[in-house]
Amino acid sequence: MSAEVLGEGWPALLGDELQQPYMRELSTFLRAEKSAGQRIYPASAQIFRAYQATPAAQVRVVILGQDPYHGAGQAEGLCFSVPAGVALPPSLRNILKEWHDDLGHAWPAQGSLHAWSQRGVLLLNSVLTVAEGRAGSHQGRGWERFTDRTMQVLNAGPRPLVFLLWGSYAHSKGAFIDTQRHLVLRAPHPSPLSAHRGFFGCRHFSRCNAWLEQRAETGIDWRL
Repeated sequence: MSAEVLGEGWPALLGDELQQPYMRELSTFLRAEKSAGQRIYPASAQIFRAYQATPAAQVRVVILGQDPYHGAGQAEGLCFSVPAGVALPPSLRNILKEWHDDLGHAWPAQGSLHAWSQRGVLLLNSVLTVAEGRAGSHQGRGWERFTDRTMQVLNAGPRPLVFLLWGSYAHSKGAFIDTQRHLVLRAPHPSPLSAHRGFFGCRHFSRCNAWLEQRAETGIDWRL
């Protein structure tokens, strides 16, 4: 797997990780799944889209998801995001409700969060692929180790960041982040099962910007 798939700045940080045996095993697994006729999401060209869309040096905020949507046409390589024209999944609808209530932006016409990724928000899933119709089907195959390493290099990097961790899975994956350097905002997952337990009203978008601005940085333009 070539490090060039990662986009600007990431090969220097993660290129060696792509050459590790576990990543070669993961590539073999994905090829075997496709050869057996299994449909995998997102499309091959979008598996590393989170890295391609947000150059390493431009990361200011990290939003961490679990694994891609497993329905046809939904996954586009950015956590929680769906392509324009695709119906909003429930968790994304709840994210946008909180975004609207927090910042007052008009309700968007579509559910792609790509604009955020171009403004320094890394939209990273812990697991980067999934089999059609089988949520969590590629967990434990190696992706978690790769994205753990991503979180580690971001934690150790020179720039203080904001981590938005929604749900117990994201909380556990970010447990090692240095909170003396970075801002870590935790809330329940935005799914309909838990959003009412504290995701609604968390005001993570405005709190993120307030912290950045206190550090004499420009806040994220969260408009869609």
